Amino acid sequence: MYLSRGTWTDRSSRNRVEDSQSVASLPLLTLPLGLFSILLGTGEPKLLQPSGLNSTALQVEWQSPWIAELTRDPVVEAIVADYVAGLRRQGWSVPDQGVWIQVGQSVIAEHRGSVLMPAASLTKLATTLAALKTWPLDHRFDTLVGLHGTLQDDGVLDGNLVIQGSGDPLLVWEEGIVLANRLQELGIQRVTGDVLVTGSFTMNFEEDLNDSLTALTQVMSTSSWTWETRQAYGNLPPGTPQPSLQIDGTARWIPAADLENVPIDWVVRHQSLPLVAILKAMNIYSNNAMAEMMAELAGGPDQVMAKAIAAADLPAGELSLANGSGLGTDNQMSARVAVAMTVAMQQELGAQGFSVADVMPVAGEDVGTLIDRRLPPTAAVKTGSLAEVSALAGMVPTAEKGPVWFAIINKGWDIPDLRVQQDQLLRAIQAHWGAAEAPAEMRTKVRMQTGPFRYGDPSRNQVAQDVASE
Repeated sequence: MYLSRGTWTDRSSRNRVEDSQSVASLPLLTLPLGLFSILLGTGEPKLLQPSGLNSTALQVEWQSPWIAELTRDPVVEAIVADYVAGLRRQGWSVPDQGVWIQVGQSVIAEHRGSVLMPAASLTKLATTLAALKTWPLDHRFDTLVGLHGTLQDDGVLDGNLVIQGSGDPLLVWEEGIVLANRLQELGIQRVTGDVLVTGSFTMNFEEDLNDSLTALTQVMSTSSWTWETRQAYGNLPPGTPQPSLQIDGTARWIPAADLENVPIDWVVRHQSLPLVAILKAMNIYSNNAMAEMMAELAGGPDQVMAKAIAAADLPAGELSLANGSGLGTDNQMSARVAVAMTVAMQQELGAQGFSVADVMPVAGEDVGTLIDRRLPPTAAVKTGSLAEVSALAGMVPTAEKGPVWFAIINKGWDIPDLRVQQDQLLRAIQAHWGAAEAPAEMRTKVRMQTGPFRYGDPSRNQVAQDVASE
């Protein structure tokens, strides 16, 4: 976990991070008879009928260049059919379940894979893909800090501190602490006026701008730190100074037009973590506030949808978005569209030396939404949960077929049980094709709180000569 539970999960819960609820002491349910027999080699898959497979429909309905053929595998078809049959026996509506299994350019098995269904946080796949098509992986969101007034020799700024945001979705306590330290290193010890904030600014994923402004002034001095701030400070390297920058006034947001003719001495350019790390952080905990910010920065939900459709060459009518996070049942997609976007993400990332493991949670490495899950190790996946929706999409490594791309969208109220069955389905498929770790090129390179992906890295506060007003 790259942020302490107190600093991340408490903030996330206030922002309704839908996938972060834990399923404490989740029991491992008995594997359905059909899957159990297939795993042990004692079943007779030929007696089971694949669910929803239609070779002609798969090839004619959607002639996407990366869906070249249907390669049948009787065992996988049987595993999927038995999975759907198990859901039916439990009383779930069979038409409300979507499954898509794909290897390379071949569709292996599916059940209602082209049907629109509530996507929950699989919506963040579209937001992630749109972000990858909007900015380079090393893009950083700048926050400029300037002085409006006179800085006296004794460190007193007789005037206002000016903050110009550009939408950094990951401006957290740790970032604010080292920014305050940098300002004090520049000789600023007290501000007699206000903190004037302009542009797109959010701190600690707060939905209310006033809460972000309050956090900004609180982080400047240890005398006003909350317990969350102190816990975040513990994530910084030992010996990191504790700031004591005194702000006499308050923080308030003002329109950029109000500063057009105001002389400002820009002193610090605070850079966010690179885009690839922001996306990884967003998806590990399925942070809704971050996803909403990313979607708005990318042009809004309509633009996110348009960019995702273009990037993944999606079929018409199988993606509909109301926002960038997945909150609400108006966000819908088909299972095959979820796979298509994940594959498109891999193509975009792979061309730059990264992979989906660098923007999605990885089983056995990242906790967050994968806590209590029993997924194949090194599988890169995205979860999704609403009150009556449980979804999972991503990549599972196998020995025989390499990366297997999948999406599962379930409608039902027993979310913990649906999650267990999703995990069993993927483990059954991997058992058939052989357990393996992800190939080297698809192993995680972006590890939060290490190297260049640490929160509160002082080197991302550039000073004086490197700053220009924008």
